[in-house]
Amino acid sequence: MHGAYILLAIPAFFIAMGIEYWYGAKHNKDWYRLNDSINNLVIGLGQQLWSLVFKVFLLGVYAWVYNNFAFIKIPPTWWSFLLCLLAFDFFFYWAHRWGHEMNIFWAAHSVHHQSEEYNLSVALRQSWFHSILAFVIFLPIPFMGFDPVIFGAAAVTHTLYQFWIHTKAVGKLHPWLEFWINTPSHHRVHHAVNPKYIDKNHAGVFMIWDRLFGTFQEEDTADVITYGVTTQLKSWNAAWANTHYFVEMYQKARSMKWADRFKMIFARPGWLPDYMGGTVTVKEVDRATYKKYDADTNLYFKIYAVVQFFILLGGSILYMVHYKEMSSFYKVIFFLLILITMLITGAIFENKRWIIFAEYTRLVLVMIGLNTFYYFWFINWFNFTIVASSIAFVACVAFFTYSYLTSGFRSINTAGNSN
Repeated sequence: MHGAYILLAIPAFFIAMGIEYWYGAKHNKDWYRLNDSINNLVIGLGQQLWSLVFKVFLLGVYAWVYNNFAFIKIPPTWWSFLLCLLAFDFFFYWAHRWGHEMNIFWAAHSVHHQSEEYNLSVALRQSWFHSILAFVIFLPIPFMGFDPVIFGAAAVTHTLYQFWIHTKAVGKLHPWLEFWINTPSHHRVHHAVNPKYIDKNHAGVFMIWDRLFGTFQEEDTADVITYGVTTQLKSWNAAWANTHYFVEMYQKARSMKWADRFKMIFARPGWLPDYMGGTVTVKEVDRATYKKYDADTNLYFKIYAVVQFFILLGGSILYMVHYKEMSSFYKVIFFLLILITMLITGAIFENKRWIIFAEYTRLVLVMIGLNTFYYFWFINWFNFTIVASSIAFVACVAFFTYSYLTSGFRSINTAGNSN
C-alpha cells in the first residue's frame, strides 16, 4: 500500500521540485546541483525497491500482532485515523531520535542527512535499511488495536507530509503553526551540522514531542547553516551511502575490547573508548576551508547519466508495478540490474575509470535480461521489445562511446582525478 501511494505521488514530486528549482533560479539561489539531486533520487528509488523485499514481512508482523494481541479492535474511521496518526508520530519521534542517538540506527538513518544541499529532492533520499531496524518501535500501535489499513494510511500521510518541509523556499510561518507543527524552518535545523542544531527537532508532523522531551531548537535566521553530516561522505555511490557507516563501525570495533564493541552499537555517534581518543565532539564548520563534495564531470557524461536515470526511473516503476507477476528468478535479475545501473550512474558523476567497461557490460546484460523475460513470459510482445530495445541499445552505446571519445574523460583519468 505504502509503495503504491508513493508511486502515484512521483509526478507531483517532480512538479514540486521543478517549481522549487525555478523559484530558486529566479531569485539567484543555487539550491540544486545535478549530481547531488540525481544521487538523492537514485537513493530514494533504491529505498522503494528494498521496501518490496521488506514490506511483506513487516506488514505480516503488524497484522500478526494486531490479530493475536490487540487489547481492543478500533474500527477504521476518520477519528481512528487521526488518533493513529498522532500515535504514529509519537513513535516516529522516538525512532527518529534514536536514529540520531544510537550508532546502530544512525548507521542506517545517516543516508538521509548526507546531502550537502537542502531541497525537495533530499526528502526522497531515504535509507534502504532503517525501516527494518526501526519497525519494532512501532509495534505498540497494533497492540493498541489500530487496524492495519488505518496504520497504512497514517504511515503514508506521515511520509507525504514530510516532503514539503525539505525546502529553503519557505521561511518561517505564523507563530501558531510554528509552535504546533513541523515546518521547513524546524526541519532545516534538523538537517544542519552546526553544533547548536545537532540532534534537534526529530518530530515528523507535530512539534509537541520535541517541546515535551527537550529536543526543540528554533532556527536563527542570522545563522549560516551547513547541511550534511559531520564527516563528508564524498561519494555519489548509492550503495556505499547506505553501508559506509556500518563498515566504519566494524573497522573501529576491530581495535576495541569486546565489551566496548557491544557498547558502541548503542552508543552515540562519535563515541570511542578513552584508549582510542574518547568521544569525538562536533565542531563549528570552518567556512573559510569548507567545500562541498563535487567532481568535474564533463557535459556529455552528465547528459548520459541523466538519460540513464530517467530510464532507470521508468524501469523501476514498471518493476514495482509488476513485481507480484514476475517469477522469483526475474525479480532477482532485474533487481540486480537496477542496482548496477544505480551504481554506474553515481560512478559517472565520480569519473570512475571502471565505468568504461562496466557500462558496456551492463547494456548487454539489460538486453539479455529484458528480451529473455519477454520471450518466456510475454511472447506476443517479444518482437516489439527486441526491436525497441535494440534501437535503445545502439543509441546508448553510440552516445556513451561518443561521450568518452570527445569529452576529455581519458585525460581526467590520466591526471589521476578518478579511480
